[in-house]
This record gives sequence, C-alpha cells and structure tokens, in this order.
Amino acid sequence: MEFAAGILKKETLELPQILEVKESDREILVEGTVHSIRNMGEIAFVILRKRDGLLQAVWEEGKTDIPICHLKEGECVRVSGTVHDEIRAPHEKELRLSKVEILSSPAAPLPLAIDKWKLNTSLETKLNLRPISLRNIKERARFKIQEGVCRAFREFLYSQGFTEVHTPKIGSKGAEGGSNLFKFSYFHKPAILEQSPQFYKQMMVGVFDRVFETGPVFRAEKHNTRRHLNEYTSLDLEMGYIDSFMDICAMETGFLQYTMELLKKEYAKELKILGIKLPGTDKIPCVRFTDAKELVSEKYGRKIKNPFDLEPEEEELIGRYFKEEYDSDFVFVTHYPSKKRPFYAMDDPEDERFTLSFDLLFKGLEVTTGGQRIHDYNMLTRKLERRGMSREGMEQYLDTFKYGMPPHGGLGIGLERLTMQLLGEDNVREACLFPRDMNRLEP
Repeated sequence: MEFAAGILKKETLELPQILEVKESDREILVEGTVHSIRNMGEIAFVILRKRDGLLQAVWEEGKTDIPICHLKEGECVRVSGTVHDEIRAPHEKELRLSKVEILSSPAAPLPLAIDKWKLNTSLETKLNLRPISLRNIKERARFKIQEGVCRAFREFLYSQGFTEVHTPKIGSKGAEGGSNLFKFSYFHKPAILEQSPQFYKQMMVGVFDRVFETGPVFRAEKHNTRRHLNEYTSLDLEMGYIDSFMDICAMETGFLQYTMELLKKEYAKELKILGIKLPGTDKIPCVRFTDAKELVSEKYGRKIKNPFDLEPEEEELIGRYFKEEYDSDFVFVTHYPSKKRPFYAMDDPEDERFTLSFDLLFKGLEVTTGGQRIHDYNMLTRKLERRGMSREGMEQYLDTFKYGMPPHGGLGIGLERLTMQLLGEDNVREACLFPRDMNRLEP
C-alpha cells in the first residue's frame, strides 16, 4: 500500500525558475501547451503556454528527437532542452529542444486563432467558445486581474479583523423585496435563489462583529444591457459598532487602496499586457444624492426625470464631473431617497425622506451599494409595517434584532462591474468567465 507524502517537488520547471537559469549545457525539463508554431524549415519556433506566461522553444532539425510535422497547436507536451539568452524572445530567454514527449493531442484544429495578440472575433463568438478563447494571453490576463481584486478583498478584510462566512444561496424570501427573484420548487415548497446574502451577514454581525463573503447572487431582472448580469459575484461585508455609514465608506476606500497596491506589486505583468493604468484612490470625494443631480443638471443641462434614483446617463455625468473637477475616477454618492432603498436601510434622522446610504461610482458606473442598517427591533418592524410588507419568511431574521444587535452597516460590490471598469471595457460580459444573462445558459 502506498501513502501520499505531502507536496512533492516536481522536476519540471516553471517560468520564473527558467528565467533564473543562466545559459549553460545543463538540460532542464518543462511542461506546457503548444501555443503556436512558426516553421522556418531547418528550425521552428514553438511557443509554449504555461500558467505564468509564454516560453519560446526552438526545434532544430537533427537536434530534436521528433519531426516538426508531429507537433501541432494545442498539444500538451513535456520537453527537455537547454536555456539560452535571446533578446528577441519573450523574457529574452529561449529553450533549445532536444526531446519532446507528447502528453495529449487535440482531436481537431483550434476554432480560434488564440495565438494572435488580439482575438479578432465578436464577443458572442468569444463567449460561445469561452474555454478556448480564454487561452488567449490577453483574455486570460483579464481574469488574473479579477483574481487580484478578490485576493485583495480577502487579505485586506482579514487584516481588519473580519471573519469570512459562507451563506446559503437557496432561501424562502428575498432580502431586497420586489419581484426580481428566481423562484422554484424546493421539495414541493416555494423557494428562491438569493439576490443578496444581506439577511445572513447582518445576523452574523451579532456573532462575529465583522464578516465578509464572496459568492454568487441572482437577479431575475429582464435586462439586456452592457452593465447587467442575472448571476454575478458579490463582494459583501458587514461590520458592527460603527459610528456612521461613513465608516463603511472608509473601509471600502482602504480596500481599494490595498487593491491597487497589490495589483501594482503582484500583477504588473497582466497590467502591462492589458495596458491598464490604475486609478488613484488617495482621496475619494463624497456628494449627496440631491446635490449630485443638481450639479450635473447645471453643468451638462441634464433635466431631472427621476427624483428617487440615478439614471445610467446621470451616473456617467456624475463620474465625468468629478473626473473633470477633482481628477477622481471614484465618487461616493450618499443619502439616497428612502423610497428606493430596502426597508432595513437606516433613515436619516435629520430628514427621513433620505437614508444613511451610498453608492460608489467608478468611472460613471455604480459598482457598490451600501450604508447603515436599522439595528433597533422596534424601528425595523415599524418600517416594515409602514411599507405594508409581510413578516412571513423573515421571522428568524427579525428575531435576531429582537435579542439585541449593535449599530452596523455594510456593502456589496459587483466584482464583474469593478473588473470591467478597471479593464476599461464597455460590456460586463468581458469581465465574467461564463456570463448568465437573459439569453445565455451555456457554456
């Protein structure tokens, strides 16, 4: 009988190790996928794709143990050879091949020219062939950046004393109210896919004080726009013992500052591939909802049509205004009208028509919604009654407040929207591995 002995060091080298190898006759072992082949006759350039980048390998007639005609794009190989300096190669290193072992071979030619710097195809085609299109270096780099955002969210919140939680995505009642829910039968009982972990993360504030979660949320809205998905990833946090909702804004500002520094340090290669200039986060301005509307109305002649919410065009103009006036890509818009915020949002004691809440706009697009919550049981139940809402399905949530809760607040960040704006894309589907919208359930 054999037993696993922990993590074993493989003999094959990864790209950072290869780049450290000085030119010599010592052979090394490398694994990767054949990304492209450029056959020049007596020599051929075989580009290998590895998890951390591209490596140029050189096939030479009479020096490599396999005919070049036996190699094709998409094959997974294990090769050996010697490292040499070559200023024209990626990373200024190349591997001169002596042996090639084919580990697996594709059954058909690739449907996309993934070796091109840019995929010259439509978004629809890229999404239909997503597992293949993501093998393109630029396409893949987008999701390394997204990884960095998630990593920063976790690392920063751990450093601030938060506990990570994982809440159910099947529920009996939506947290936000309204009809934009995916409903289904759960063992002959009515159920929904959660549109937010809101109830659960509030409950957990009474346990851990500070909690966060990264996970899917579901919205059954019949949108078909560049900014909406029906399933997306939400970065959620909730924190207790706050003095005001501005504590939540400050926490998000800290997260964004940490994120940009982490991306600069650990994801410089991907930033360079994508040509991304990271936004400044030293100071993020705040503006009240009503003031923001008036500012863009006065400067850009935009008539106020909806007094209770921001239209997409208004968000864009607010972003433009604060970029022009303050050179800021971000702006917190605060004190949204109570009429358009969920029942658990804390009303402003100075004017109950508004709430102690905010959205964060990034380059004119809402990427975050948050604010202070009602923590008093009687206040919460009175607001439910004023709105004519039923307590059915919320009894355990309400009981949490009956037995005492600290002043608290939180936020939810749309990961795909945040990534989309960082990348400078104009469609959120570019920032989602496998988008789900009104028309797409595959792949």
